[in-house]
Amino acid sequence: MPTQPGPGRTSPRTLKAWLSSLGPSIITAALVFGPSKMTITSKMGAEYGYSLLWIIVMAIFFMIIFTAMSARIGLATNQSLLATIRQKWGNPVAVAVGIGVFLVATSFQAGNSVGVGISIAEATHTPVNVWIGLFTVLGISLLFLKSFYKVLEKLMIMLVGVMLVAFIATLTFSGPDYGEVVTGFVPSLPVGSLGLVIAFTASCFSIVGAFYQSYLVQERVRVNPKVRDEKVDTVTGMTLMGLMSATVLVCAAAVLHPKGIKVTSASDMGKALEPIFGQYASVLFLIGLFGASFSSLVGNATVGGTLLGDALGYGSQLGSKRVKYLIALVMVFGASIAMIFGKLPLDLIIFAQSITILVVPFIGVAMYTIANDRRIMGRYANSTAVKVAGALGLLVIFGLALSNVNQLFFK
Repeated sequence: MPTQPGPGRTSPRTLKAWLSSLGPSIITAALVFGPSKMTITSKMGAEYGYSLLWIIVMAIFFMIIFTAMSARIGLATNQSLLATIRQKWGNPVAVAVGIGVFLVATSFQAGNSVGVGISIAEATHTPVNVWIGLFTVLGISLLFLKSFYKVLEKLMIMLVGVMLVAFIATLTFSGPDYGEVVTGFVPSLPVGSLGLVIAFTASCFSIVGAFYQSYLVQERVRVNPKVRDEKVDTVTGMTLMGLMSATVLVCAAAVLHPKGIKVTSASDMGKALEPIFGQYASVLFLIGLFGASFSSLVGNATVGGTLLGDALGYGSQLGSKRVKYLIALVMVFGASIAMIFGKLPLDLIIFAQSITILVVPFIGVAMYTIANDRRIMGRYANSTAVKVAGALGLLVIFGLALSNVNQLFFK
C-alpha cells in the first residue's frame, strides 16, 4: 500500500541536504562502475578512438530513467520492491528474482576481487592474492560496523571522489584531441564495434543496479526517517558514472588508439601509461581501478546478499545479521574463485549470462509496471514522458537479451 507522505519541501535545500540526497545514487554508481566497465570502455577507446562516446550518453539516459523510477517506488511503498513483486505476481516469482540476482552478483564477484588485487599488486609489484584476501576481509569487516548503510554511503562517496580525481588527472597526462572528443558524441557505428557497444550498454544500463536503488532509498529513510519527504537526487550519481566512463574512454583513445595497443583488462591501460608518461600516470590510473574494484566488491555483494535475504524471507535491512552473512558469502565466494583461477572462469561467465537473460527483462518489466500503477505509487507514479522513455528502455533491455541469446546459443 502506498504511504501518504506530506507535501515536498518548498524552501531551497541546504548543501548538506543535497549531499545527503545523493547517497543512494552514488552507491549505485560506485557498485555499477566496476573493473569490467573500465575494461570495456578502455577497449572502446583503444580500438575505435573517440567515436563511441555517444553510446555513454544513451546508456546513462536510460539508467537515469530506471534508477529514478526505482527510487520513487522506494518512497511510495512501505515494503521492499521484491515484496511488491510478491504481492502482484506471487511468491515463486519473487524468490526466482531474488535468487537470480544473487547468482548473477556472485558469478561476477570474482572479477571485482581480481580488480582489487591487480590494482595494488601492479603498483607495488607484490602478489595479487595477498591483496585479494586482505581487501575481502576488510570488506566483510565493514558489514559489522554500527549502521552499515551510513558506512557504505560514506565509503562510496569517498571512492567515487578518488576515481574522479584519478581519472581526470590521468586525462591531463593523456592530452586528448578535444575536437575529436566533441565529434565522438555524434552517433556512428564503426565497422566491428557492435559487440563492444552491446557489452557497454548492458554493463552501464544495469537494471539490477537500478532495481536496488529502491532498497537504498528505503534504507536511507530507515536510518534517518526525517528525510522521507526529501527528494532523492539520482541524476547526479548516474551523471558522475557517465563522466567516469567517458574519461576512461577518452584516455584510452588518446594514449592507446594512436599506437594500436590492445586492451584485455583494465590494468592494461595502467601498464601502457607508464612507458609513455611515467610511473605517476600509471599509479594514478591504478588508484582509479582500485576505487572501481573495491566499491564494486562491496556494493555488488551487498546487492546479491540483500536480494537473497529478501527472497528467503529474512528481510532486506542492512542491519540484519542474516543479510550481512549472505553479503559476506558473496565476498568469500568471489575471493575464492579469484584466488583459485586468477580470473572469472568462462563457465561462470556463461552461467551468469544465462541467468541474466532470464532475470533482467522481467525485472525491467516489473519495475515499469509497478511504477505505472497509481494504486501503488500515488503521486510518485510515472509521468507520460517517463512512460515513453521507460518503454524505449525496455526495448533496449529486450534487445540486449536477444543479443545474449544469439551469442550463447547460435555462435
